[in-house]
Parts: sequence; C-alpha cells; structure tokens
Amino acid sequence: MNQFPRISHNIGIMGGKACIAGTRITVSMILMQISEGTTISDLLLEYPFLTEDDIAEALRYAAWSVGAKEDLVVTA
Repeated sequence: MNQFPRISHNIGIMGGKACIAGTRITVSMILMQISEGTTISDLLLEYPFLTEDDIAEALRYAAWSVGAKEDLVVTA
C-alpha cells in the first residue's frame, strides 16, 4: 500500500493487522491508547522506536480505512 508506507500487513505478524512497519505495534493499539487519553509524547516515551510520523500515519490510515468503509454503504 504505497499510500501508507509506514503501515504494513503481514499475516505472520499480529495476524495481518495493520501495524507500524517493522514493529508489532498495531494501528488499533495506537488508536485505543490515544482514545484513552495517552498523549503522543507518552506513546513516544513508552515505545521509543516509534516516531511522530509513525503515529501520524497510523491516524491517517485509520481515517482512510473508515472512509473507505463508508463508501461501501448503500443508501435506499
């Protein structure tokens, strides 16, 4: 997925869930942490191998993913 080069899907890593490339950190984990009040600074301290760009791309990927699913909704 060229649009999101920092996001990988590999069936052998976290069952193919969207992860930050080269890690086992899932996009959903990042979203959950942020939704529970964890700041980006806190995430960077807890996972020093992540970058702000990784987190930003995870957020963009999640927004894109939700938008893609919305496009599948058929109105009556």
